[in-house]
Amino acid sequence: MALTCSDIPKILLAILLPPIGVFLERGCDNHLIICILLTILGYIPGIIYALYIIFAY
Repeated sequence: MALTCSDIPKILLAILLPPIGVFLERGCDNHLIICILLTILGYIPGIIYALYIIFAY
């Protein structure tokens, strides 16, 4: 999928606070819960998952 201008702030937020980036992309659903858990378990897995969600959708 093509990268749009609205994805750039989401990517920056996904690097700083991964759940915020997922929330902006998908809203409040199971992806947000998974991202929060991954961020609690380790910051890097949360970032990877958030970037995956942003680039996949």
